Amino acid sequence: MYFVELEPIFNNEGLALPLDFTVDMSDCDIYGGHPFTSPVHVTGEIRNSTGIVSIIAKADFTLNLTCDRCAAEFDRAFSTPIEHVLVTELNNDEGNDEYIVVDSLRYDAEPLVREDILLNLPTKVLCRDDCLGICPRCGKDLNDGPCDCKKESDPRWDALLQLTQEDQ
Repeated sequence: MYFVELEPIFNNEGLALPLDFTVDMSDCDIYGGHPFTSPVHVTGEIRNSTGIVSIIAKADFTLNLTCDRCAAEFDRAFSTPIEHVLVTELNNDEGNDEYIVVDSLRYDAEPLVREDILLNLPTKVLCRDDCLGICPRCGKDLNDGPCDCKKESDPRWDALLQLTQEDQ
């Protein structure tokens, strides 16, 4: 938990409070495991600019992942932006995703950081953009070179292949 005292910020236009803290996300079970090998480092500030209180920060972290194509394990660094407007109340009854309603002027920023990180993670992870994956027949990692398996033609193209062979 990382609590921020918001009362001075809401009451003083132009005031900014620096943020610099860590969040332990090693308990997060995503991608079939616990990829957070070190704490998330959050830096930024909460500021009151012309009466609008905003949190503007970034979360830097490294994940230990497994490639979705070749199953190789690798580490990747991420930097997630965290930008929200904080309000003490909303005038309408409808929920609004643009604003974070703070129930107390002693605000725990950790759940917001966790949510932003999880929502910004990629759904498919690759060890590199041009990863070739593994051969579906023999299981060889095609990034290390081609395998010796014979290429099969797609049976849906057989009729077209017969037409081209008849013309010759």
